[in-house]
Amino acid sequence: MIDTTVHFIVPEGIDDDVRVSGGNVYDRRLAEALRARGLLVRVIPVASGNVADAARVMSALPREGLVLIDGLVAVAASEALEANSARLRIVVLAHMVASALPGPLGEAETAGREREALRAARRVIATSEWTRAELVARGLAEPDRTAVARPGADPAPAATGSESGGHLVCVGAVTPHKGQDVLVRALAGLTDLPDWTCTIVGSLDADHDFAMEMLAAIGSTGLGERVKVTGVRTGRRLADVYRAADLVVASSRVESYGMVIAEALARGIPVVAANVGGVPEAIAGNAAGILIPPDDPVALRAVLRRWLEDREWRAGLASTALRSRRVTRTWDDAAAIAAGVLSEVPAIDVIGSEGRGAG
Repeated sequence: MIDTTVHFIVPEGIDDDVRVSGGNVYDRRLAEALRARGLLVRVIPVASGNVADAARVMSALPREGLVLIDGLVAVAASEALEANSARLRIVVLAHMVASALPGPLGEAETAGREREALRAARRVIATSEWTRAELVARGLAEPDRTAVARPGADPAPAATGSESGGHLVCVGAVTPHKGQDVLVRALAGLTDLPDWTCTIVGSLDADHDFAMEMLAAIGSTGLGERVKVTGVRTGRRLADVYRAADLVVASSRVESYGMVIAEALARGIPVVAANVGGVPEAIAGNAAGILIPPDDPVALRAVLRRWLEDREWRAGLASTALRSRRVTRTWDDAAAIAAGVLSEVPAIDVIGSEGRGAG
């Protein structure tokens, strides 16, 4: 009899607020939603980058075991996936195109490991249509074996904002690909305008050197009184940040989807976001979402200046955001797609005739 347990291999610390990330939140919420659908989900954390740990965990799983593995772990442990592909039914959860992100191994080596990991998988679940399309275009995954389960968002009270309309918020781990330095450079050109502040929320430990550079730039450009860097906020404290926000800014250089964008729009907060990756999917046609070119502080500054100076335009966007406030995708929607993919993974004895992954 085939074991129906979903062995969900995730990076260690997905419940650790200090290491909070969109991928960690997705993994945690997906596990909860799959369980709510009646699936038996066993979450197995492994140390980040510890290939031996991942290999040990996989080798201990029963033959025909159904494995859902976070892409971050899968790429690092691609050899272990290949070694176990004939005895385990592996599904990779691809939050991002790993080789599109800067990393210590370089793009070519990361792409090689990514290709090996996805080739070892029976199915791939991407978290945005952009990620799926990019994986296919790069020859890393096959289209007929790759599904899309976009992140969900929760219903939330409408934000109350501030009287001035000048409270800007940016949420995300402070890293180069999230582009907080682009935001700081944009804000440095707005010091002539009164009545605005910016709160930057996110881990300062994900890339310590980058975070320190950003903090130094805030000080050197005279933004110390205007820009507040809070570190991680979760739960009620994060809800309080959103509640007070007038505008959410997402200045990412790389983004597979943009969970923060969906969360902001669900609260009736207008968004200014770099037009990268899956960001348009998160905006989902909402007229309160403004797209700008990526890595362009001048373009971002122009939009923020108009937001702060043009009261009528600002009020119109705020009104649109409140009218269109809705949750377009829930976590149960994501779980329904993932559960469908997991249920279709064939038994080992028929895998040979079906074939595996991208060659």
